[in-house]
Amino acid sequence: MAPSVSVLTQTEEPSVQFTKANLKTENGTAADAVEDYNGNYKFAHIEEAQVSRAMIKRYFNTMYERAVSDVVIIGAGSAGLSCAYHLGKTRPELKITIIEANVAPGGGAWLGGQLMTPMVVRKPAHRFLEELGVPFEDEGPFVVVKHAALFTSTILSKVLAMPNIVMMNATAVEDLIIREDFQGRQRVSGVVTNWTLVALNHDTQSCMDPNVITAPVIITATGHDGPMGAFSAKRMVSTGLLKELGNMRGLDMNRSEPAIVNGTREVVPGLIMAGMELSEHDGANRMGPTFGGMMGSGIKAAVEAIRIFETAHIVEGKIVA
Repeated sequence: MAPSVSVLTQTEEPSVQFTKANLKTENGTAADAVEDYNGNYKFAHIEEAQVSRAMIKRYFNTMYERAVSDVVIIGAGSAGLSCAYHLGKTRPELKITIIEANVAPGGGAWLGGQLMTPMVVRKPAHRFLEELGVPFEDEGPFVVVKHAALFTSTILSKVLAMPNIVMMNATAVEDLIIREDFQGRQRVSGVVTNWTLVALNHDTQSCMDPNVITAPVIITATGHDGPMGAFSAKRMVSTGLLKELGNMRGLDMNRSEPAIVNGTREVVPGLIMAGMELSEHDGANRMGPTFGGMMGSGIKAAVEAIRIFETAHIVEGKIVA
């Protein structure tokens, strides 16, 4: 590829520069790309099939490679993303795969309460904001981020930039893989996935079978009950791993946030539960529009996952001793 050449455009006020680069297309013919905001912007030539192949190759190579992952995180809300960030940063050798049912990751963390934009975070969770570089106003016992999307977009960009983390959004977890482990216990050993649009249309078609991803550690953070919320907690009941849901209690911020963080744990072998999904599992109070509990719970889930990896013997994605 020839080096870029900067050329000054000839205008009455010569302030805009553009770059002209000689590029090569797939078939080897030359193409000119021009960055010129005075009416001469030109893209490098491309064939439509190249676009499809560029996406298909990378996406399905990722699916192939992550069919056996080290950690699967279900849900890319504030708890799931906080978990992914801490785990990915602390253990960069782990293959971490995030499954998110929505097209847009972030869960409810794009806004504060009642569709208002500020995000309230109680101390000491503000230290996580400092680590991420998210600015805030200090209000004494809590801090306020000017827009919740500032937190969400920041942590998303940092998580997705980590080479050991991949995210498959618009992908739903339809079931859990549950096997008998080396101790004769029922262990969650992976997830059953499908594209969300397929999962939502099982009643309209037939034979839309799913895909599977195995992993020694599954972290579920699907939120409180909703269209796809509390999925793993509810599935544990239907599979007999949990007698009944605790069901989320009424709002009490002072009880809820510490209960969620301190209660984050491996609820059954192989399955760590975090965030507001725990409120349905344990019968904890809801917290409303404060997000420190979500951040703390996500970090605690990462700590619990690291503890498993430090004590277990894992072969081909299975805990064998």
